[in-house]
Amino acid sequence: MGMAVHCNSAPLSCKTWRNRGPTLLPARLCSLPQTPFSFRSDALKLSTCRWDKVASAVASEESAVGSSASGTDVFNLTYLEGNSWLWDISGVRVLVDPILVGNLDFGIPWLYDAAKKFLKNFELTDLPQVDCLLITQSLDDHCHLKTLKPLSEMSPNLRVIATPNAKPLLDPLFRNVTYLEPGQESEVEAENGSKVRIRATAGPVLGPPWQRPENGYLVISPQGQLTLYYEPHCVYNKDFLEKEHADIVITPVIKQLLPNFTLVSGQEDAVQLAKLLHAKFIVPMKNGDLDSKGFLASIIQGEGTIESFKELLSKELPDAKTLEPTPGEPLHIPPP
Repeated sequence: MGMAVHCNSAPLSCKTWRNRGPTLLPARLCSLPQTPFSFRSDALKLSTCRWDKVASAVASEESAVGSSASGTDVFNLTYLEGNSWLWDISGVRVLVDPILVGNLDFGIPWLYDAAKKFLKNFELTDLPQVDCLLITQSLDDHCHLKTLKPLSEMSPNLRVIATPNAKPLLDPLFRNVTYLEPGQESEVEAENGSKVRIRATAGPVLGPPWQRPENGYLVISPQGQLTLYYEPHCVYNKDFLEKEHADIVITPVIKQLLPNFTLVSGQEDAVQLAKLLHAKFIVPMKNGDLDSKGFLASIIQGEGTIESFKELLSKELPDAKTLEPTPGEPLHIPPP
């Protein structure tokens, strides 16, 4: 869940708390390149994991590496519930907004306490090798200290790309952090020589109007055949993005609302985002779909469904495809 009231809907922020959330995916069982983030290279332990799913993940990842070597870029996108992802981009692994230790509770569990629905048994040591940690926002449902502290102890030199708003949180933990303002970009290289470019875009303003925005990101594949856009609140600067394009757009499509306040946008805004970026694939994320309790959970309302989003999208962008991810399973996207 994205626990923030955006300044375009209300001049206050619910994100004064600290959080918790999701977990992880199947990884390759063998032949993993030695990258800076070196954990176990066997399959991740998922509550829903079966060996056929692991075999499928292995085949998918081997296919991605082979495709990259032959000149074709591939995205393997694994949804970890909440706001969290693991992306394999032609061999470059990017861990996004990880919440992998405990629940999402912002340090105030009586107010809000949410657990994963599907990836319940994940342990931090089950992570595959990762080339980069990507942080979109400075609040705990994206920059989760209960996950990031042990993560940094395991790999303090892990490459991190983040919003400057997270600097007070990340500087004490990691030694290799690049903070990107909207419009700035940086390159991430894997041991196998594959490189991706990551460019920051303007995301939501979480707080007073004069505060700098959080980040969205454009991720450009090694050979430039695919570009992915990600921002977990469906809040974006239209003027900034109208000069960009993205083949793949990951976005929430179901709105999350408090009385008179929008926490997470979607539906028409998600359609307009896909249209603005000329997207070929839209990957909807259900970042509010957690087992939650507490006072706040009782008053949050969802608006719209994936099906209603598809209907809206078909009218505005009929050639685009909606690809629904299954938590813990790689979603394989080659160039169209």
